[in-house]
Amino acid sequence: MGFGMSLLMTLIITYVNTGFDMNYFRRFIKAWSVSLPIAIGTVLIVGPIVKKFVDNNTK
Repeated sequence: MGFGMSLLMTLIITYVNTGFDMNYFRRFIKAWSVSLPIAIGTVLIVGPIVKKFVDNNTK
């Protein structure tokens, strides 16, 4: 989940902020190398909390 979400968001945000040119993929990889660990950490920490909340509220 963190992999896919960070990939798509970084692709789009890099494009919106800087446009598409010869250095786009270099900028994308640099931004993604920061966002991927943050996204995975967030999923690992927040995911179980949200799952418990949803399970409690959908019974």
